[in-house]
Amino acid sequence: MNHNNPKGALPLRFSAALITVLSALVAGQGSTSEMPALEHSHSTQPTAAHVHSKLEIPAGILVPAVDLDIAPDPMGGWNVQVKVKNFEFAPERVNQTSAVNEGHAHLYVNGKKVTRLYGSWHYLDKLPTGPHSVTVTLNTNRHEDLFYKGKRIEATKRFIVFPAGAGH
Repeated sequence: MNHNNPKGALPLRFSAALITVLSALVAGQGSTSEMPALEHSHSTQPTAAHVHSKLEIPAGILVPAVDLDIAPDPMGGWNVQVKVKNFEFAPERVNQTSAVNEGHAHLYVNGKKVTRLYGSWHYLDKLPTGPHSVTVTLNTNRHEDLFYKGKRIEATKRFIVFPAGAGH
């Protein structure tokens, strides 16, 4: 226990990290110690580590879309928010008949599938120092990757986690 901190005050290390993150947000900078957002894409490249069968969205159907935001969690780690359009999470129908506008999402970190998502929010534990890529794909109830015009429906954020105290 640190007796030099007044009651209710944030620990110095946390305060410095919070100031760094907030400064970067205000200044519009890309990356700080544990601040994502260097790059964002709606990639069309399949994740090499994990491959599913495909389901192409037919003409005349509302095309699902996905986007994601990643923000540092005040207690450490990351909060991932998945935003979908023309798509409904349907955990109660997993492994049942596929529909192009419902199912679940798959979350990949650095090309490795981490989990299945049944809703908009997910907590990611701390990531090691270095570059990272987080990808979310939309999948049918039977786990098929959704595709439109030959491109997988997904969103990717790339960012760098700097060592604590690196001053970025």
